[in-house]
Amino acid sequence: MSTLIGLGMISVLFAAGDAEGTVLKMSEGQVKPADIVPAYLKDQARSLFAKRRARFEELKTSEQCTEYQQRMREFFLRQIGPLPARQPLNAQVVGTLDGDGFRAEKVIYESQPRHHVTAVLYLPEGTPPFPGVLIACGHSKNGKAADYNQRMGILLAKNGLAALCYDPIGQGERSQILLPDHKPKHGSTTEHSLVGVGAIPLGWNTATHRIYDGMRSIDYLASRPEIDAARIGCTGCSGGGTMTSYLMVLDDRVACAAPACFVTTQELVVEKLGPQDAEQNICGQIAFGMEQTDYVLMRAPKPTLICSTTHDFFDIQGSWDTLRQAKRFYARLGFPERVDLVEDDSDHGVTKLNRGTLTHWMQRWLLGKDAHVVEPDFPLFTDAQLTCTPDGQVLLLPNEKSIFDFQAERADELQQQRRAYWAAAKPEDARRAIRERAAIRALADLPVPTVKSAGSTRQGELQIERLVFEVEPRLLVPALLFTPAAPNGDLCLYLHGNGKDQDAGANGPIAQLAAQGKTVLAVDLPGMGETTAGTDALLGDWKQAFLAYLLAKPYVAIRAESILQCARHYATMTADKAPRRVQVVAIGASGVPALHAAALEPQLFASVVIRQSIPSWDLVVRTPEAKNQLVNVVHGALALYDLPNLVQLAEPGQVALEEPLDATGQPLK
Repeated sequence: MSTLIGLGMISVLFAAGDAEGTVLKMSEGQVKPADIVPAYLKDQARSLFAKRRARFEELKTSEQCTEYQQRMREFFLRQIGPLPARQPLNAQVVGTLDGDGFRAEKVIYESQPRHHVTAVLYLPEGTPPFPGVLIACGHSKNGKAADYNQRMGILLAKNGLAALCYDPIGQGERSQILLPDHKPKHGSTTEHSLVGVGAIPLGWNTATHRIYDGMRSIDYLASRPEIDAARIGCTGCSGGGTMTSYLMVLDDRVACAAPACFVTTQELVVEKLGPQDAEQNICGQIAFGMEQTDYVLMRAPKPTLICSTTHDFFDIQGSWDTLRQAKRFYARLGFPERVDLVEDDSDHGVTKLNRGTLTHWMQRWLLGKDAHVVEPDFPLFTDAQLTCTPDGQVLLLPNEKSIFDFQAERADELQQQRRAYWAAAKPEDARRAIRERAAIRALADLPVPTVKSAGSTRQGELQIERLVFEVEPRLLVPALLFTPAAPNGDLCLYLHGNGKDQDAGANGPIAQLAAQGKTVLAVDLPGMGETTAGTDALLGDWKQAFLAYLLAKPYVAIRAESILQCARHYATMTADKAPRRVQVVAIGASGVPALHAAALEPQLFASVVIRQSIPSWDLVVRTPEAKNQLVNVVHGALALYDLPNLVQLAEPGQVALEEPLDATGQPLK
């Protein structure tokens, strides 16, 4: 008989008669088990968005607005980590193309030493100096050569504004991972997120690299004698709209901005679209209260045009919501006319109407010319004509350094920092610091889960009971409790990254433990087994990992806390109710959270065997194509600790690491 349990917004049927390993099932109109974790995370986000809106409504004076801007900007800079020191650009013009009413120069410069940026500079006819507009690319494979990027650059130049369009990492001539035939191995969004996997433990973000490239591109633009460095604009579509939003906040030189097909509300992104690739997610921004809207507010009262389309997947209602908030904010600063929105009845992309409108906007504020602009037809260059490097990729230049090289160098620096810290750290001080960094609460602060039975069955002499732990409101953790005929009092918590029934066969590893008299609790940690939300072969459960990242609650923390809650409950499940220390077996993706649980609450565990898991985050940073590691990384952790330090915090001999894997999932040699 199945029992219906109502859990607020989520209700799930506990299945008593299904396949042996199944605990949860969905009934019509109810949330799927695979949606439990996404729904839980969204529920946390809704509460935080409501708080942010309430704080916004408290802003009534220009002084309050200015303080708000400063607090948001300081948070933003803190979360992307330290930017590199500026070095010489060593810029070169490597080719020139003539157009109708403009000249295009192909240029190469170094945003960091031996790390080259390829770009095209569109220069108007006429007498310089001209205003300069930076064009940040969207996620087009061919970067600066993409149709819409060329059209923006040429239209701006035809209307008296110079424009520089540069290739981002992962696009055009700047792929950071190449196939043997020198072609890009991954699409831009995948490569950006792979960069993010290694950046996160360093306290960086893919946005860190992307923002710095944009700032160095403004450096180049401002260095040209044809450009008036006091009149700089920035625009870009989609991912370029993201970069425009970041640069217009963090680089004070951007006097006029027009982000296209990005600005909506983070609230609607979470509800309707879900997080996007790595650079579009700033660690803890939802928890802190930094909305997409705040990118516009932070730069007030500088002129900003939101370019949108009616049917964009970046929801148009959020765009108008942002404009309304921005109009009120700009008005409090005395300049309501400096923010506006254009909407074209189209799909995602910067349309002909929007290109004309953003060019008009740039003319108004950078040239002092308020004239309607209509884009005429004109020819575009081929990809080959705009190629800047001899072989089509910067990685093929002599001694070129990739983003992954810089991340490895940062890992070296942090390794020295950690050694100094751990040489003198007291265990309790280290645990306290790790709890704060990883957002894992102390055991005493964790709620006692509600535990319900969903029926039982037998496997020979083994009794198997289906249990559901509600570890947080609406966060359900299904489990199987294996009780032998003659239990010896030993308790084993079995955590398999592929699900609780992975090793639950009649003669499998769990049955063998039970044959020794051990009572075994096999648990699906959040996002595993029945609650798996869907994964990418390379990036794993990236949507939920990034949403947890936005909430400042790493997936590792959610899973580690679930381990602690289940273990604490399990420790008193014996007939005499006397607490016993729990043995743990953690396999695969459960290894990293289990190691955190053991290090932070060693008194709870008799032993911890971690099998087929990564031995360190340092290894992840040094692996460009780290597989399924987004769920395992903690922002900025390597400035404080690495996984071996967690073993160091456990009791002597308490933790055993078996069959370790490298960051691609292969046996470590």
